[in-house]
Amino acid sequence: MSNNTKQQAWILWTLAIVITLASVVYQRKTGPTYPVSGEVEIAGNTVAYNLMRSQNTGENAEIDLSVAEPEFNATLKWKRYKSHDDWRLSPFMMVDGHLKAYLPSQPPAGKIIYEVNILTSDGTTHSLVEEPTIIRFKGAVPAAVLIPHILFMFTAMLLATRTGMAAWAESPMTLRYTIITTICLTLGGMILGPIVQKYAFDAYWTGWPWGTDLTDNKTAVAFIAWILAAWRQHKTGTAKAWIISAAVITLAVYLIPHSALGSELDYTQIEQ
Repeated sequence: MSNNTKQQAWILWTLAIVITLASVVYQRKTGPTYPVSGEVEIAGNTVAYNLMRSQNTGENAEIDLSVAEPEFNATLKWKRYKSHDDWRLSPFMMVDGHLKAYLPSQPPAGKIIYEVNILTSDGTTHSLVEEPTIIRFKGAVPAAVLIPHILFMFTAMLLATRTGMAAWAESPMTLRYTIITTICLTLGGMILGPIVQKYAFDAYWTGWPWGTDLTDNKTAVAFIAWILAAWRQHKTGTAKAWIISAAVITLAVYLIPHSALGSELDYTQIEQ
């Protein structure tokens, strides 16, 4: 391999890594389980908040306002999401030098909708954020399952991007990259993915045709795209358009927020 070829390979791998990291960060931060965080100024106090949107079943969700000596009262207003419940009020209390309140644990896929209200000394009530926050509870996933799942999915995204570049350049490594990408996506998305889902929400698959979970559906779309690309490349040796299309599809599905339209309990149906 010439120096120019090696340099080009390093450039393409670096570009693939940058694209992969950017898409992972975007997906994570735009997903419905990423905490709502920020700072606001209330009654002369800077209130830093981190409103949780995901918690393990069996553990109460701690809402921490991270303010030590507030000149206001804070109340947590909440109810189960998709229920006939009335709103409940829980006061914030000083715990370990911070104002804290707690949401009760729910079964896997159970959700709570909540908001934080601040009452200042002049009698004015402020909502901490504009829209109520929704938190979903899930079963704990063993690290021995979760970590390989994440690693294989991350590797599949990286290789999908790099394979698309190889196909565009008509590299002799294209078939090898295509096969490895397909294997990583199969292991991470189609084998470990359902196992993670089973631990978290007691169901192996909640996408089409049994549900609307976009995480399951988008994984299936990417998997099918790479199976077809690998088959065409192996059969004809010239599947450039198929592989580039699979790479673009993979990037597109990774930009869909993780856990969108995911599992959720409908308490109104359970209680009938």
